[in-house]
Amino acid sequence: MSGNVYRDLSPAQLVEAAIRRQEGQLTTSGALQVTTGKYTGRSPNDKFIVNSPDVHDKIAWGETKPLAMDNFTQLYSKMQAYIQNHDIFIFNGFAGADPENRIRVQFINEFAWQNLFVHQLFICPEIIQSEADYDYKVICLPNFKADPAVDGTASEAFIVLNFAKRLVLIGGTHYAGEMKKSIFTVMNYILPEQNILSMHCSANVGASGDTALFFGLSGTGKTTLSADPARQLIGDDEHGWDDKGIFNIEGGCYAKCIGLTYETEPQIWEAIRFGAVLENVVIDPVTRRPDFTDGSITENTRVAYPVDYIPNALISGMAGHPQTIIFLTADAFGVLPPIAKLNTEQAMYHFLSGYTSKLAGTERGITEPQATFSTCFGAPFLPLSAHKYAELLGEKLKYHQTNVFLINTGWSGGPYGVGSRMKLSYTRAMVTAAIEGQLAEAAYQLDPIFNVYVPESCPGVPAELLMPHNTWNDKAAYERKAQELARLFIKNFSRFTPNVSEKIIAAGPKG
Repeated sequence: MSGNVYRDLSPAQLVEAAIRRQEGQLTTSGALQVTTGKYTGRSPNDKFIVNSPDVHDKIAWGETKPLAMDNFTQLYSKMQAYIQNHDIFIFNGFAGADPENRIRVQFINEFAWQNLFVHQLFICPEIIQSEADYDYKVICLPNFKADPAVDGTASEAFIVLNFAKRLVLIGGTHYAGEMKKSIFTVMNYILPEQNILSMHCSANVGASGDTALFFGLSGTGKTTLSADPARQLIGDDEHGWDDKGIFNIEGGCYAKCIGLTYETEPQIWEAIRFGAVLENVVIDPVTRRPDFTDGSITENTRVAYPVDYIPNALISGMAGHPQTIIFLTADAFGVLPPIAKLNTEQAMYHFLSGYTSKLAGTERGITEPQATFSTCFGAPFLPLSAHKYAELLGEKLKYHQTNVFLINTGWSGGPYGVGSRMKLSYTRAMVTAAIEGQLAEAAYQLDPIFNVYVPESCPGVPAELLMPHNTWNDKAAYERKAQELARLFIKNFSRFTPNVSEKIIAAGPKG
């Protein structure tokens, strides 16, 4: 091998290497700024699972795309040949804060900055492991491009998971989030087989040990709302729920930066310092000062940093069973209630539905919010049947008597382009009320279209905002738009009806 191999470098060494190799620039805060080219978000159409005999009957094929083993073998051989002539950076770490439910992961990177990214996003071992001491290996070579006609891929970019070989191959895309989500997909394959619910959610815990979970797709507020100075952050994106409680799958955070200010999100703002990685954030060419209002590269600007950059983070990454679960949605129709309390059947319905709006920049080709349903608030990362995850959630909700709320962080007073996005201060007030039990004695009224119970009052929130039709000037337009969304819910849920109870079906919106 003619290239150099750098193993388990420190963040400072990786920053030095990235700058020396002209991969990025230091900003005024000390964070490393990089750009990722044309791939500024995940590329779902380029993700595959190898269709090997031992996993064929376990995988929920459909949206999950198969790749033949022969194509994988050929691609792997070409990548092995490619790295013989290139420097590589190796990081050995863990996915899973719970020592009983973690996997050892080895990352092999072409770029120093991407090795810094995984160093900060995953859990660092106290003792450096041997190169052979891993459960899964991720090889990420952004400058290596596939040949779709030969390799069986959809484009030059590819994200290929091989559960039989315990290998993940990534190429053709510089977006580092593909590494993070590939390992999340691996955990979503492994954990449910052990009766552990793997979840696309953030989590925090209060001084009295009361744990809260925040489910939601990218851009709905998981990171922002879980970074609460009055509570300890467990993790911002991926968790497992076993018989002991909650554990973080990662060791870092990957927060959106667009529109970031110190006043609204001081913890994230102060985490952007030396060792953090800024993706696609525009910086002044002279002063190197980041401009978080500039979305000219992408709306999906990001920062990656270790969880201990948050002052009140729970470093162990583990806490007890959740007392409160919040489903976050960013409704672009502007018709869902800002907050509603869900019973178990309603919670199951909305968990399986996973409604939100895809926000600009999160995926390639998304330039404005679009209504979407992502099963279990994480369909792209769930290789098994959705019913497996939903059944585990239902069992745990009933056993632990967990309270569940649906909170809309999206639009009010009209759809996207007409109404306005819910104020963060109001959303924070609703989250606090839900977690602290302030809504336990509240009077509720039924939303006749969405079939959920809405509190008539909530501390810190104007009462007229709580029922969406009150915020629309054109009541007939509201009714039409609400009925439209209700029909979308019903149409989407029809794919689940053969395998769920009548009570769960009846818990959904009324078209």
